[in-house]
Amino acid sequence: MKKVLIVGSGPAGISAALYLARTKIDVTVVSTGHSQLERADKIENYFGFSEPISGKELLENGKKGAERLGVKFEYAEIVDLRLTADMKYEVSPHVGCNVYDCVLLATGSQRKTMNIKGINEFEGRGVSYCAVCDAFFYRGKQVVVIGDGDYALHEAEVLEQTSSEVTILTNGNTLKTKLTGNIRLNQKKICELSGSERLKSVRFEDGSVIKADGAFIAIGAAGSTELAKKLGAVIEGNHIKTDRSMASSIPGLYAAGDCTGGLLQISKAVSDGAYAAMGIIKYLKSDNDNNK
Repeated sequence: MKKVLIVGSGPAGISAALYLARTKIDVTVVSTGHSQLERADKIENYFGFSEPISGKELLENGKKGAERLGVKFEYAEIVDLRLTADMKYEVSPHVGCNVYDCVLLATGSQRKTMNIKGINEFEGRGVSYCAVCDAFFYRGKQVVVIGDGDYALHEAEVLEQTSSEVTILTNGNTLKTKLTGNIRLNQKKICELSGSERLKSVRFEDGSVIKADGAFIAIGAAGSTELAKKLGAVIEGNHIKTDRSMASSIPGLYAAGDCTGGLLQISKAVSDGAYAAMGIIKYLKSDNDNNK
């Protein structure tokens, strides 16, 4: 039985899960258990409801329907996604089975921003959003990771393998995970990232300064776009580029919902999920035929 992992339990992810499960594909949905939709008090512009419904209730109904069809739900924060030599997908931490034939990214659009002077100015000139992608360029250099959770720790662990010194900057917050290896910690409030042509240092509100050849932004949890970047998928702006079947530029990797851009509405997310499921089914059938 083919196995598909869906990252994100919102309308796009659950919509895809419903279609996939009905074709006897083994489907696992993994999420942190939180969704932007849960914050919606009343939804009145979605088909099929004579009275307003809360976002939380709509999500719960969707999950129950998927579970009825055999979809498995796991709760974890995915921090890494890897493609194996035989074109299978591994995720970290492991959830469900060890490897998957396809992955659908459907965690929505990351809306968190950082109001720190210098981040936008030095993007591409010292500021990065993907340790796996850019660690090579900071071999033997001093780097910082801005964040306070598991995602920040993961990025720091990747950088620790090649950089001379790695420091997690929590920007005034308490670290929500446990440090490993020789990773340093600085919990001071950041004032600005500074330099000339490239990033050179980080200045804190208390006036202290530390050297930084690179700064990696890893606030909150890794979103769909960040995970897609790790595999080298084509990104346009802050969205994953997909074709009409919601396939990315990487074989077996699909994306649906807000992370692909367009209208940020439930109806669009549900439609994306359906298209993604049809695309995945076709891809897996083609893979089966090629292996006969």
